[in-house]
Amino acid sequence: MSTFNGTGVALVTPFLTNKHVDYPSLSKLVEYVINGGIEYLVVMGTTAESPVITDEEKKQILQTVIETAQKRVKIVFGVGGNDTHKLLLQLNEINQNSDIDAILSVTPYYNKPSQRALIEHFSAIAEHCTKPIILYNVPGRTGINMLPETTLHLANKYNHIVAVKEASGNFDQIMQIVEYKPAHFEVISGDDAITLPLISVGVKGVISVVANAIPRLFSDMVRLALNNEVEKARTLHYQTLELARLAFAEGSPSGIKCALWHMGLIQNELRLPLVPVSENLSSKIGNWIKQNVKKIEA
Repeated sequence: MSTFNGTGVALVTPFLTNKHVDYPSLSKLVEYVINGGIEYLVVMGTTAESPVITDEEKKQILQTVIETAQKRVKIVFGVGGNDTHKLLLQLNEINQNSDIDAILSVTPYYNKPSQRALIEHFSAIAEHCTKPIILYNVPGRTGINMLPETTLHLANKYNHIVAVKEASGNFDQIMQIVEYKPAHFEVISGDDAITLPLISVGVKGVISVVANAIPRLFSDMVRLALNNEVEKARTLHYQTLELARLAFAEGSPSGIKCALWHMGLIQNELRLPLVPVSENLSSKIGNWIKQNVKKIEA
């Protein structure tokens, strides 16, 4: 079984009103999602607003998560970008950190590399990284789709490339990877709303945004689905689906930060170029939280 089956949470980065990182709220959030039954934490993914976090802040955020988690769950650290050489330099320090269980590395954005270039990029990372690697394909954000042939080539070439977070939303593409992958390699959903149907075709879990707010409900749904308890999983799927829709209606992480604010876990603050959701959407999210979360997460 893959170490990264089940539910991983793509943690948000809480900010104070002065836009400084709110480390106490981050610790509170980590405690909340661990107590909610998730399997692992993802630090400095897209949901963390990583492009606007300084290198020094990233180190402190990681250390805060490590100290709060106290090895109760695995920790995956986001190490991605469009400058391969810079990433390789970062890996020198990451390789020495025994508290990081794996890295998550997104396809390079803006540069729009070819499939051959993607193979070269991730091969360079694999040859410099001693930890398990989860590839991350999210063409809606990066402008480049990593094709199944490319993912499978990398999975077959490197045993420590252990999974791909697939957020293409393309079922045929995802099923090709599931069908032809090597035994050591798993496919992880990158889309909350379609996690249940993806599990039905062989995906082994999710790196979730909405699990920041509803860790118990969402992780229970994933575990039931992986255990082939389809009817029970379906019931929970439809309980979570509206929040998944609302959380992404005006972009992530603005939506999920609004939900966490309504729950009193963080302040509703983002760094530009992101802004909070509209008042209309905030009201809808707040109503959903009020009607569902207390009874679900109690």
